[in-house]
Formats: sequence, C-alpha cells, structure tokens
Amino acid sequence: MIRAAIVEDDADAAALMESYLHRYGEEINETFVVEKFANAIIFIEDYKDKYDIVFMDIEMPHMNGMEAAKLLRQRDNVVTLIFVTNMAQFAIKGYEVDALDFIVKPVNYYDFTFRMQKVIARLKQREEKCISVREIYGKYIRIVVSHIKYIEVISHKIIYHCEEGDFEATGTLKNIESQLPETAFARCNSCYLVNLAYVNSVDGFTVDVAGEMLKISQPKKKDFMRALNDYIGGNF
Repeated sequence: MIRAAIVEDDADAAALMESYLHRYGEEINETFVVEKFANAIIFIEDYKDKYDIVFMDIEMPHMNGMEAAKLLRQRDNVVTLIFVTNMAQFAIKGYEVDALDFIVKPVNYYDFTFRMQKVIARLKQREEKCISVREIYGKYIRIVVSHIKYIEVISHKIIYHCEEGDFEATGTLKNIESQLPETAFARCNSCYLVNLAYVNSVDGFTVDVAGEMLKISQPKKKDFMRALNDYIGGNF
C-alpha cells in the first residue's frame, strides 16, 4: 500500500490525479490510498507524517506550494514530493525542498506514469526504517533511523542529534530503544544512546561520536564496548 496526498485547489485537477493513481495502481498491482486537500494551509496545519508521496500544486491561494513545501520539510524530510503545476519555471526551484520531480499541467497519463516510475524506484530504495517522534511543541516529525548520530536525554526532554540537525521531543530513552535496532544502538551512559555507526574512536571513558566527545560511564562501559565490538567486528 502506498499513501498519497494531493494538495490541489482545483477539484477537477485533483480528481484527475486521483484517478491516475488508481489506474496506475491497477497496472503495477499496487494499492494507493489517496487523501485530497483543497489548500496548502489545511494540509500543513494538520500534517501527519503518514504519506509516502505528496503531489503539490504550486499556484494556490493563501499559501503557495513552494511555501508549503518548505514547511513540510521542517516536519518530514523523508516523504517524496512531486510538484504539479503550470508554472514550470518555478518548479525548477524544487531542489531547495528536495522535490523528486514536477509534472506540468494539464497532466497527461503518459507523463504521469513516467514520473511515477521514478517515485516507485525511490520508495523501494527508501525502505530503511523510520520512526515518528513528537516534538515538544506537539507536532510529529519522521526521522530516518540511520541519520540519528546519538540521542540525549535532559530532564524530561529528548534531543535527537541527526545529520539534518537537532530535534527536541518528548519521551524516554527506554521507549525509544524499543523502536531502534538493538545491534546498532547502545548506551554509553544513562544520558546518551549512541548510533554505533557514527563512533570514530574510544579513548578511556570518552567516545567520539561524529566528532562530538561523549562521556562513557563506569557502569555502562563494559556493555557499551561489547556492543561496539559486536557491531564493528572486534576492531576496538
């Protein structure tokens, strides 16, 4: 099943895109679950990171598609984004928001299927694990597990230190650990959960994680070093 959102203020254009998705699904033996949004504000305000593809019109009232795409990327850096527009000159700026492609209106089915081949290829390539976390402001974002360098807990606040930047969220390390591959993450102390792929070196009770020096506690060192050795094949 592939979940798609169509953000389009023209009801006829949105209905056409939905019909194309279901038609294409029948051809490739895939089910598409489609939700339509009449404007970008509604889509962004109530955004849930449950979609695999977002088809975004650019020229819309109140908030245009490019503005909406920038806000979308603040909450979801994984979902595949396709611009659908008669403003091809602006769609070229899609690289700023990691848009996979754009389709020029009026959309014909041949052009649509050509773009969808790229979409399906990306979705298959992106089958790595993601987790959904609730930020301290109440909004949910989706994080690619392999992009997490380490996770830090301060009081009741969780900080995800990722390749894209830091994200503050609610929760506990114990609950987070249950969502992550146990062979890829290990605690170096009660405050840090480390992605072992980012460990550069260990010096005594200090571990270099992607250039940041974190403390290893005495009670955690034995288990941490065992997990690290298992992960990298005994080179530490």
